[in-house]
Formats: sequence, C-alpha cells, structure tokens
Amino acid sequence: MELDPRLYENVSVSDNDVRNIVLSYLMHNCFKETAEAFLSSTGLNLPVDYSVDVDKRKAIFNFVLEGNALKAIELTEEMAPNLLENDMDLHFDLLSLHFIELVRSKKFTEALDFGQKKLTSFQKVTKYIEKLEDFMALLAYEEPEKSPMFHLLSPEHRQNVAEGLNRAVLAHANLPAYSSLERVVQQATVVRQYLQQEVGKDSYPPFSLKAFLSK
Repeated sequence: MELDPRLYENVSVSDNDVRNIVLSYLMHNCFKETAEAFLSSTGLNLPVDYSVDVDKRKAIFNFVLEGNALKAIELTEEMAPNLLENDMDLHFDLLSLHFIELVRSKKFTEALDFGQKKLTSFQKVTKYIEKLEDFMALLAYEEPEKSPMFHLLSPEHRQNVAEGLNRAVLAHANLPAYSSLERVVQQATVVRQYLQQEVGKDSYPPFSLKAFLSK
C-alpha cells in the first residue's frame, strides 16, 4: 500500500527551504545562468561557497562530456591539487576515458601506446584488471561500438564519469558531494526501506521517485 496522503499533507514546508533545495541543485550541476535567473526572481542570496570556481567546474564537467579527458585532468589538477593523486578510481576513470575516445576515433595504435604508458600500472590492483581487459578488448573490433563493451562508448558512461568528478571536486573544496535535492531523495528512500523492514514488506513498498512524480 502507498502512504496515506493525510499523514503528510498538513506538514508545513517553508518556501525558502524549497527554493534553497532548487538553488543547491542548480549550482551543484553548474547551471550558473539558470541559478542567477532563479535568484533574481526569488530574492535569494547565492551562498558564497557555491560561487567559488563554478565556471571551472562547469568547464571540467563539459570537457568530460565531450570526451576530452586530458583537458579535464589538466583543469582538475589546477583547481584541486592532489585530488587525482589521492583518488585512484577517479584518475583511472579519466585516463580510461581518453583511451576509449582514441578507440572511438579509430586511432588504435595511439590507443595501444597510451594504454601501455598510462594504464598498465593499474594492473597491480586487482579491481582494475577486469576493467582493463574490457578496455583492451575494444582494440579487437573494427567497429568498437558494436562490440560487447559498447556501453563504454555511450554518452551515459561519459555522464557517469563527469558526475563522479564533479562530486569529487566539490568534496575536495569541503562542499557537499551531493545536492540537497539528491540527499532528500536518498533519505526518503532509506526511510521507506527501513519502514518496510520494520513494519512488514506488505505495509510500505520501496520508495520510487519515478512513481511518486507520476502521481
């Protein structure tokens, strides 16, 4: 069964709280112009912390979405020194993204050379071995986008890497890695999961944002 709306319809929610959640989402995702228009129409003030380096964050984000991982690495090292040195997973994702873009461009020799110089060192860590095998397997296909690893060349893969990098840059600046909106949804999901376990699986179904928004 779904939660009875009468349980929450009279709960007061501040308009300013809702606006701040929207503003947090916009700034977190580097929608600076939209955020400025939103501020102008609501009279809110932009939190000082979120205004720091938002243009650079947006540039880094867009470079990843465009597949220009090396430029994203360069700007990241400039903006957040030691971040990639200390975050091996993120560094691996960015370097492998450049490898993938070389493969996409049919620059197989250059991709192989880059992989040997920049990626082979990750073989020392067990969790990267399977991923490296998938990346290198792309070289065996004249049309990598038709290979079993086609998902690595998808826009969704770039998006995931870009979002992970954005969160890491924010955390490096001691800012929340997730927007307020994302944290509200995460907390609602956890609460519903807890209720389902405590009260009974037939009492409260798992929270689905998609289902909630479709009402």
